[in-house]
Amino acid sequence: MAAPAPEHVRNIVLVGQDGAGKTSLAEAMLFVSGKTPRMGTTHDGKSYLDYDPEEIKRKFTISTSIAPIPYKDYKINVLDTSGHPDFIGDTLATMQAAEMALFVVDAVDGPQVMTTKLWREAEDMRLSRAVYINHIDREGANFDAAMALLHARFGGRLGAVTIPIGQGPEFEGVIDIIRMEARYFEDGGERVEAVDTLPAKYQEEARNARDKLCDLVAEADDELMMKYLEGEEQLTQEELEGLLDKAIAQELIIPVFVGSTIIMQGVQGLMEDICTYFPHPKSHGRFRMADDVTVRIDETKPPCAFAFKTVSDPFVGRLTFLKVISGYLEPGLELVCGRTGKKERLGKIQVMMGKEAVDVKSAKAGDIVVVPKLSDVRAGDTLSCEGTIAIEPLPLPEPLYPVAIEAVSKKEEDKLGTFLARAAEADPTIRITRDEDTHQTIIHAMGETQVDMLIGRLKEQSGVEAKLVPVRIPYRETITKQAEAQGRHKKQTGGAGQFGDCWLRLAPIPGEGYEFVDEIKGGAIPNGLIPAVDKGVREAMEEGFLAGYPMVDIKCTVFDGSYHSVDSNEMAFKTAARIGFRACCQNAGPIILEPWATMEVTVGEEYAGTIMGDISTRRGRIVGTDAGFAAGETVIKMRAPYAEVINYTKDLRSMTRGSGSFTLTLEGYEQAPADVTKKLVEAYEAARAAGN
Repeated sequence: MAAPAPEHVRNIVLVGQDGAGKTSLAEAMLFVSGKTPRMGTTHDGKSYLDYDPEEIKRKFTISTSIAPIPYKDYKINVLDTSGHPDFIGDTLATMQAAEMALFVVDAVDGPQVMTTKLWREAEDMRLSRAVYINHIDREGANFDAAMALLHARFGGRLGAVTIPIGQGPEFEGVIDIIRMEARYFEDGGERVEAVDTLPAKYQEEARNARDKLCDLVAEADDELMMKYLEGEEQLTQEELEGLLDKAIAQELIIPVFVGSTIIMQGVQGLMEDICTYFPHPKSHGRFRMADDVTVRIDETKPPCAFAFKTVSDPFVGRLTFLKVISGYLEPGLELVCGRTGKKERLGKIQVMMGKEAVDVKSAKAGDIVVVPKLSDVRAGDTLSCEGTIAIEPLPLPEPLYPVAIEAVSKKEEDKLGTFLARAAEADPTIRITRDEDTHQTIIHAMGETQVDMLIGRLKEQSGVEAKLVPVRIPYRETITKQAEAQGRHKKQTGGAGQFGDCWLRLAPIPGEGYEFVDEIKGGAIPNGLIPAVDKGVREAMEEGFLAGYPMVDIKCTVFDGSYHSVDSNEMAFKTAARIGFRACCQNAGPIILEPWATMEVTVGEEYAGTIMGDISTRRGRIVGTDAGFAAGETVIKMRAPYAEVINYTKDLRSMTRGSGSFTLTLEGYEQAPADVTKKLVEAYEAARAAGN
């Protein structure tokens, strides 16, 4: 396909709940356009777009696929995204590359949780929206009920541009409200009948839908709107069609289509309206810069592109998905990455269709292409001639589901590290950290499914066997009162012996870490050996006293001792200090401290009571509540022990049917209760007894 002009490109991102039929809509559009020889389907693993082994196994979209669809003189870039909450980061990043978000909604189930979440994100992005009510041929499908739910949840700007002729098993076709035509579907094609042959039982419904459409569209022209409100005239067909694209781009109307993708009904009319009325990149493609300035798509300016996604393919290597912001991209062009300042050469420019890549000679502003082997470009980077342009990447949700991972074989640890690093680069909602306190590699993900997928790809692509283990909570130990004790170490061997003797005083200093004080007088311990006492105490604090956790917030004073002119050395005084420290701890009221988390949980009002009741069972406490940004939302501010909420992602989804969200920040430590302390001490002693 030749590089199209921006006015002939439509970038449409398909969003909504899993199971609503986003992928089947894209597959139907591919087939209707003649791009594919058959209708791809996900249920039998023969989808052109859901081709990843994990997607075939799970039967839902995990990662965005592109379907470049030729239709008449237009190129429709359909971006098929995941509707699973674990992969919302990929979906949000992809939405940045589109001018229109087409929400696919099931005619039986209506708009679900993910649909609502993504709708709000699209509003924040000022992205034009449309709705396709799918599966109208399903038993129990109800167009009016689905529309009522859409209006209740998303407001009165939704207007039907097609309505069904029959529904459920009696679905026959649709009425095109814009053109007032009835479209009946037959094997091998579509029969269109003119306005005078609309079915009698649907004529009133069609007139009402058209009146609503005209009401919304008229707002796009102030002069026409005044005449319309004064009742001087109704919108003519020419006025309606002439203003509809402007009204959609200005978000004055959200068009609603209806059909069934599996039997490819209502698809061709949708494609026609996408090309005719949906915004093209130049009319609506605005990007916010890091300095808060906005830019628009412009093919006359120097080359610039925004990387919204990267993929590490085991066969072809690294692929970078680019939205061309300005100018032309051609093979061999050198651009500078705004983040790194490094030059990146575009070896090839490709158009992807699922997993198939086709080389193209150029790409114009507004189009979406893929460039292989840009090794140091990440999602969110901007490429330009001088490297001075930086488009502000969308803030992505924080991954709050932590799991620890270990290679089954020690010799495969390097391979595991390499794979995890690549995975984190490709998916910004995966973060990999190394906890030096607990000596664990932690995967921070969006949820359990994302982690399972990652482990599956690890084995398939790298041949590495790994296991997930519980994340160790970073407990701490400290003391609650002052105590003194002697640390004495004496060891005689055949030659020189070892001798160290020190008196220590420990005192709690909450929140201040560690302090060492030298109060030795009269040379009881030589100055050169005092640092050995400090070092011995620090080592003992790292080992812990009760359950092997590092000790904090202790002031240690060495105030007396003795030494031997021959046998005293650094090692002897380090050992003496460790002995003295542990002896002090016996009488200093040792306790275990547990980390606490500050949280803000956003839920619908109907779930607020459940959440507040649940947090009390986790030893948490409510700090306060506020109204959320959206109507009917409550924000609950609370604190809880981190160990009790480390898996809160999964629990909150269960309690709120996936609608709740939260933020979590580790802030401070508090004394662990007796039962928790007892369990930790017993586990530590059992591990020591077992030689671990």
